[in-house]
Amino acid sequence: MITDEVYVEIELLRKHGMSKRLIAEQVGCAVNTVRSHLAADTWPRYQRNKLRVTKLSAFADYLRERQAAAHPAWIPATVLLREIKALGYLGSHSQLRAHMHGLKPAGPMDPVVRFETAPGEQTQVGALVEFRHGRNPLYAFCATLGYSRMSFVEFVTDMKVETLIACHQHAFEAFGGLTRRILYDNMKTVVIERDATGDGAHRFHAGFLDYARHCGFVIKLCRPYRAKTKGKVERFNGYLRRSFYVPLVAQLKQAGLALDAVTANAQVRRWLKDIVNERVHGTTQMRPAQRLPEESLQPLPRPWRGDIRAARPQHEVIAVVTERPVVVIERIAQVLPAQHPLAVYELLLDQIRNEQRVLIIDEIGYQPMNREQANLFFQGKRGAL
Repeated sequence: MITDEVYVEIELLRKHGMSKRLIAEQVGCAVNTVRSHLAADTWPRYQRNKLRVTKLSAFADYLRERQAAAHPAWIPATVLLREIKALGYLGSHSQLRAHMHGLKPAGPMDPVVRFETAPGEQTQVGALVEFRHGRNPLYAFCATLGYSRMSFVEFVTDMKVETLIACHQHAFEAFGGLTRRILYDNMKTVVIERDATGDGAHRFHAGFLDYARHCGFVIKLCRPYRAKTKGKVERFNGYLRRSFYVPLVAQLKQAGLALDAVTANAQVRRWLKDIVNERVHGTTQMRPAQRLPEESLQPLPRPWRGDIRAARPQHEVIAVVTERPVVVIERIAQVLPAQHPLAVYELLLDQIRNEQRVLIIDEIGYQPMNREQANLFFQGKRGAL
């Protein structure tokens, strides 16, 4: 049985001239299945086969009555096997177990509320997914827009923060803009330590924090061990592995070739353009490319001129999530509300007057300033409160 999504993928691949055998390898089904669905030219409709008579059929009512009498408890199949063998059952234990599995009520499912985001509100970025390790590692950066489900993938060979920033820039260019918030898991190139000094006070990577501030997006973190928080991109990661990576590696292996980042990126761009972002999404029932114009994305930022090494402060940067802006001054490691009198900041600046710069944290980012710029910053904060 294939899903509607796979059926659409079969149709798209056929329109692009791919053979039935290659389509079968790509979507992971038999060639005959591809052939029958293309010949039918209609959405797949399945009907249950007529129930056939088995050695267990004569005991079906007995088993149902026994379990109904035991409800809400459950009689094990091993016990029932002994009972019906005494009544003349000649079949196997496995046949009985399969039959009992159909009778057993499903357990309570973990309640999951599908979280839908407004246009232009959120992008979900997964950790760099490791597809191959060793001397020639291969990772995939995956980003999915929360509203349209438009996806972007880039294969890379390392997990450095410089690489992560470059991938973000390429994703923004592919999407034509960026959302107001980007949701991450706890990758070290984004957050060094969660709740470093209390609930919501995360220790972010200084260079990446500077990039986020420059671009104008807010870093949001999902809760640890809660992959469902960013389920959109997590589900896409599995789809990427099953429908793109495994078939491509197998195809190259047959030709005696190994997959590298250059080949992977050339192929994945076509896959995203022709299949992923053109398929009817199972949740939205629309094509991601069709929904993209509704995203209301922020415009592309200017090129980031930051230097990761120069941006890294002598002490780790802590961003505090509060309702009011806060200020962190490097070298002193004090977090102060921005509504303090200017004299408080004058005293702090006097303590570091020999320093060439001051590191100031304001909401989502940080900015190196000299003494004069810092004074103007504090005055502006006081005037806004």
